[in-house]
Amino acid sequence: MTTVLQHWAGGAALKSTTERFGDVTDPATGQVTRQVVLATEADVEAVVGAAREAFPGWRDTSLARRTQILFAFRELLNARAGELAEIITAEHGKVLSDAAGEVARGQEVVEFACGIAHLLKGSATENASTSVDVHSIRQPLGVAGIISPFNFPAMVPMWFFPIAIAAGNTVVLKPSEKVPSAAQWLAELWREAGLPDGVFNVLHGDATAVDGLLTHPDVKSISFVGSTPIARHVYETGTAAGKRVQALGGAKNHAVVLPDADLDTAADQAVNAGFGSAGERCMAVSAVVAVGTAADPLVEKIAERARGLRTGDGRRGTDMGPLVTRAAQERVSGYVDAGEAAGARLVVDGRGVTPDADGDGFFVGPTLFDRVTTDMSIYTDEIFGPVLSVLRVETYDEAVALINANPYGNGTAIFTNDGGAARRFQHEVEVGMIGINVPVPVPTAYYSFGGWGSSLFGDTHAHGTEGVHFFTRGKVVTSRWVDPARRGGAGELDLGFPRND
Repeated sequence: MTTVLQHWAGGAALKSTTERFGDVTDPATGQVTRQVVLATEADVEAVVGAAREAFPGWRDTSLARRTQILFAFRELLNARAGELAEIITAEHGKVLSDAAGEVARGQEVVEFACGIAHLLKGSATENASTSVDVHSIRQPLGVAGIISPFNFPAMVPMWFFPIAIAAGNTVVLKPSEKVPSAAQWLAELWREAGLPDGVFNVLHGDATAVDGLLTHPDVKSISFVGSTPIARHVYETGTAAGKRVQALGGAKNHAVVLPDADLDTAADQAVNAGFGSAGERCMAVSAVVAVGTAADPLVEKIAERARGLRTGDGRRGTDMGPLVTRAAQERVSGYVDAGEAAGARLVVDGRGVTPDADGDGFFVGPTLFDRVTTDMSIYTDEIFGPVLSVLRVETYDEAVALINANPYGNGTAIFTNDGGAARRFQHEVEVGMIGINVPVPVPTAYYSFGGWGSSLFGDTHAHGTEGVHFFTRGKVVTSRWVDPARRGGAGELDLGFPRND
């Protein structure tokens, strides 16, 4: 009998009212391993209701107690991170080392949240007016909705929920129905850490669950990561319903390689950034911009490394795992067909790869195109697969213009040994996250993650101080206490209140 994954609300599994279920598949074998409930409107109400009921008590819990629970969660996650990595590999397909890295990057945000008391401090001004003091405080919003993508089942939710919870909010996490088990595992870990029931909840489902969170009056904020069309829908629908929204969209990340760069390093990093996690990363490098004489040797070096990668089941020590679904495999293969038909030079063809895996998994091997132009679909579209495109330009200025003309502005990188060129690049390029000889410039947790252009809807990035401000709102208090010794004095401010003498 197939296991059915239920919602999590109020500190326990919550049986759904649904008659709709989604298959959860091991992408390395093609086998269905379990099913997950797809929420009804009644399910949305029940899960959000659990978060709403838990909010007053958690809001009023001291910062000291909240911090103790955050530290307990951190220790449990450190001790059992391998379990979570195995769950991620079994449902997403990325190799175990990638999955372990994902957990580690998420844990960084947990550790950042452990010190949130410092960032929740207000400010104070004594005697702003005669005998009048002013101070500010930050308070939690209420129920925070998180809608996370399939490609990072642990890390992306952890960009948001540690900060939301540490700040005094309660959370409803809606994971991708393709990879639902990591969210449930995290919920059980929170319970073990001592988090009160109802503070962290999981709502499984598809569009019904998403739209339910976007329009529910008790959900005060939405954090989303996914494709740009859905990010736009989330932002427009959520803000129309009066919610605070941060919606992180798609990407087309470029890596510029100048002729003076160490080309072996650039090739190594292009392969890691382009084919890691089978290219299913919003920060993956999908376009390499080779400047001048760097192009020919760079393409040769990338091709040599790509051909040496071993594709297969991520539990077998391979270099690259499968794509998440059969539909993803077919979509990526279709882009390879389209690139070849458009006239790009197919240097390494990942279609028909023979993987190290059992069964009928969803594999496309590393794929490299050269002489790609900006009108080709393999350049204009976010493929979200192991397809790396090389575009050739003659000058640095052409490379920057090419990047700035792209509608996405998530991440970019430059490879060079010229400090002046690097400094100029970070100043001129219109992208939110920039790497200097670093291909995937994901910032540490105490900085904030987010792009520009069509890669972000809303004005607040994830985690860091921006994340703390997103999950809190400010109050300013102006106070005056009458000093009996000065009552009736010339400097006393009359606010119209009755006197007690």
